[in-house]
Amino acid sequence: MINKVYAKIKLFFKENYKFLIGLAVIIFLFYFELPFIIYRSGGTINLKNRINIDTNYEEKGSFSMSYVNAMKGTPAFILLSYLLPDWDLYPINEITNGDSYEDTISIGKVYLKEGIDNAKIAAFKEAGKNINITKTINTVIYLSDEASTNIKIGDIILQVNEIDINELDDIKEAIKDLKAGDKVKVKVLRDEKEMLKEATIYEDIDNTLKIGVALKTSYEFTTDIDVDIKMKNNESGSSGGLMMSLAIYNALTDKDLSKGLNIVGTGTIDSDGNVGEIGGVKYKVLGASKKKADIFFCPMENLEEAESIKEKRNLDIKIVGVSTLKDAINYLENYHN
Repeated sequence: MINKVYAKIKLFFKENYKFLIGLAVIIFLFYFELPFIIYRSGGTINLKNRINIDTNYEEKGSFSMSYVNAMKGTPAFILLSYLLPDWDLYPINEITNGDSYEDTISIGKVYLKEGIDNAKIAAFKEAGKNINITKTINTVIYLSDEASTNIKIGDIILQVNEIDINELDDIKEAIKDLKAGDKVKVKVLRDEKEMLKEATIYEDIDNTLKIGVALKTSYEFTTDIDVDIKMKNNESGSSGGLMMSLAIYNALTDKDLSKGLNIVGTGTIDSDGNVGEIGGVKYKVLGASKKKADIFFCPMENLEEAESIKEKRNLDIKIVGVSTLKDAINYLENYHN
C-alpha cells in the first residue's frame, strides 16, 4: 500500500516538476518577506467620508489627507524598486527604529489618536467654538535602553508613587527628591485594566533623574457640537492632523473655504494649531497629483522637498507651505480662482 502511494507521488512530481518549480519560484518572489519596506506614491482620503459633524454648512469642494503606499519587501518588489523611479527601498529597522512590529503598530495608533484629538481641539479653538478638556491621557511610546521597568509601550501612566500624572513634568516632580537606584511604584492602565508596575530611577548624562519613558498626550473633552472621525484598523500616525483640523474648521463656520477646490495636504498638528514636519512628502505629493489636487498643503519644513518633486516631474499642482492652521485658513480665505 505504502509503495503504491509513494509511486503515485513520485509519478506526480515527475510529470509536473516544471509547474511545481515555477510555482515555488512565484511564491518565493512575491510572498517571501525580506527585512525591507518599499515606499511608493500614495493616494488621498476624502474627509467627507470620514468626518461626521453636527452642522449643515455647504461645502462645494473637498478636503483630503494624503498617505504613502508601503509594501513589504518581497524579492520581486525589491527588484522592481531598482527599476521604477518612484519605488524606494528602505531597511525595515530604519522605519521601525528597532521596535518590534507589535510596538510599532501600538505607537502608530497612539499617534493617530493624538492627531485626531489635536485636530478637533485646534479647529474648535480657531473657530471660536466651546471646547472643554476634561482629562489628559499619557501613553508610553518609548522606553530608553537604560530603563529598568516592567512598564510596556502602550501603557497609560496614571500615577507614580501615588502622585497623579497629567504630563511628563509630573513624573519629574514625583521623583525629584529620590536618587538613582530607588524604585517607584507606577500605576498604569493596560488593556483597560489598572495595574501596579515598578520602575528603577537612573541618572542620565545631564544628572537628571529619569525612569526612561517617553509619553504622548491625548485628551478627553466635551464640545457643544458633536464631531465623529472614523478611521480604519490599518491606519495610524498623526500626519493627517492638519487636514482633519481644516475640514472640521470649515464645517464649524458658515464660510466655505473649499471654494469648489480639491484640497489635499499633510502635516501633524498640536492642540494650539501649530503644524509639524512629516515624512514621505515626496510620495504624498505624487499621490495628490494623481488625484488631480488643486492645492497641496504641507509643513514649511517639507516645502523644499515638495517643490522639488513638483518641478522634477512638472506636476500641475499648487504647493503651499504652512506653519499653523491659521496659515492654511488665511490662504484659502484669500484664494481667487
